[in-house]
Amino acid sequence: MDESRDDEPHPHVPPGSYGPYDAYDAYAGDGEAEAAPRVPVPRAAPDDLGPPPHQAPDGPDDLRPPPPRPPAPDRPPTQQHAPLPPQRGTAPPEADMSATPGGGTETPSHDVLRSLLGAWALSACSAEETDAVEAHLGECAPCADEALRLRDAVALLHTERDLDLDPLLRFRVLENCLGRRPARIPVPEWASPYDAETARLDALLRDIGEAEWNRPVQLRWFEGGEPVHRATTVAGVIGHLLTVDGLVAGALGLDDPLGRDAPHAPTERTEKFWLAESRPVASEVHAPWRNQSHTLIRTVSFAGHGVADLSVSYSDFSLSLQDSLLDRAFECWMHADDIAEAVNYPYDPPRGSHLHRMVDLAARLLPAALAGRRRSGLAGPARHLVAAGSPGRSLHLEIEGAGGGDWYIPLDSPAALGSADHAVAQVALDRVEFCHLVAGHVSPEEAAAGQDGDRDAIRDVLFAAASLSRM
Repeated sequence: MDESRDDEPHPHVPPGSYGPYDAYDAYAGDGEAEAAPRVPVPRAAPDDLGPPPHQAPDGPDDLRPPPPRPPAPDRPPTQQHAPLPPQRGTAPPEADMSATPGGGTETPSHDVLRSLLGAWALSACSAEETDAVEAHLGECAPCADEALRLRDAVALLHTERDLDLDPLLRFRVLENCLGRRPARIPVPEWASPYDAETARLDALLRDIGEAEWNRPVQLRWFEGGEPVHRATTVAGVIGHLLTVDGLVAGALGLDDPLGRDAPHAPTERTEKFWLAESRPVASEVHAPWRNQSHTLIRTVSFAGHGVADLSVSYSDFSLSLQDSLLDRAFECWMHADDIAEAVNYPYDPPRGSHLHRMVDLAARLLPAALAGRRRSGLAGPARHLVAAGSPGRSLHLEIEGAGGGDWYIPLDSPAALGSADHAVAQVALDRVEFCHLVAGHVSPEEAAAGQDGDRDAIRDVLFAAASLSRM
């Protein structure tokens, strides 16, 4: 054997090429006839065909290269790569494959099995490939994690599955954000119920379709001791909220959506808007209402503490800005509930701390409402003359549930103090039931109330609560 061949590449091997039988050719005897250069047969990827033979052929007939094996039926042939020529004293490079003991079926490499995960997730692998992949997933944690993600993704492609999100998801996320993430410009605590309720209603409106803006909605309230109904649409309800919120905007020096000469009574303002917009649509009311509510929150956030006592006129009564925004939050919730009922959408009550403030506002307004009904002859006369600031007869109002509590409503004078020692009657109501009574959605007779004590006092207070409602 020519020792010069130890350090030189084989003369029949093109530089940078290596065939299945080049190891034999590299060490063939010098006495053989010089043959024409042989181009190595195309070689498939190691992952597809397994290792080359480790022993040289036995005779000259075996010098002919075997025919190339076709690629796997379900996969395109892998790109060919020619490895470097072998060095003396080394065996031919083997593919990244391992044969099972006893010469059984060969186990594909990690890369091959990883490339099959997508087909496995789609159930597009053959039985042998499926067995190999699943056996590999029990041994390889990264592939197992990727396979789980692919299976979850494939599950979303199922045509019979409803891809709509849980309708309460937006509300839960919103409530969590409002409760945990502080605003860049802190919203005053007394304005947070209005901020939260307008945001919740805006989320509902974003979820409904264009056609649902024309769904009929019944506005209900009490007037003169009798229930009153007014039919409108979802767009009409938002127009109503837009116009009444405009009273707060005007008190803050902002633009009134109805102009400077608009009336102050909520009912008159709404009627004027509905006449101007014979059939309001979403584009005419949603964005203006949302922008106005955002402007109100930004304005009171920058204005400071003194703005809370600013007076807001509603024609026949006035409220401080702090109570006015609380009243607007209450009405926003009630009308959002009306809309949700019309479009078959789930809607929860406000968070407990906000609902407690709404109930407290109604309880503080009850003595004046009761006195007004007395002046109109709709309630029994006061039984005692009570000096301002002195305790007189009272009714114990117990509101049950989150946001509830105990209030003592003075019965003989709005200026008197309610006291547990002078309570002559007790009424127990669920928190939502009481709010529906104050909103005029249920009549005093229909209110599921636990009653004890002076029946006339109980009746007067329940009807006074219903008289707080308005359009």
